[in-house]
Amino acid sequence: MKARVHVMLKTGVLDPQGEAVRHALGAMGFEGVTGVRQGKVIELDLAEGVTEADVREMCEKLLANTVIESYTVDMG
Repeated sequence: MKARVHVMLKTGVLDPQGEAVRHALGAMGFEGVTGVRQGKVIELDLAEGVTEADVREMCEKLLANTVIESYTVDMG
């Protein structure tokens, strides 16, 4: 089984990488991009019996910095 974890900075936390991407897009002529938030996707290959609760615990302990990041888990 696979799990996909999407990690993003929480609203209100400055995102300098996203701002750099937004600026670069404008410099390349792509108009109309008013904001960019950059995140990460972590794919996990899971053994039988690993639950979504287990993956959420992984996120809380290692995969996401829950002080400044939020995450979602997609099992499948």
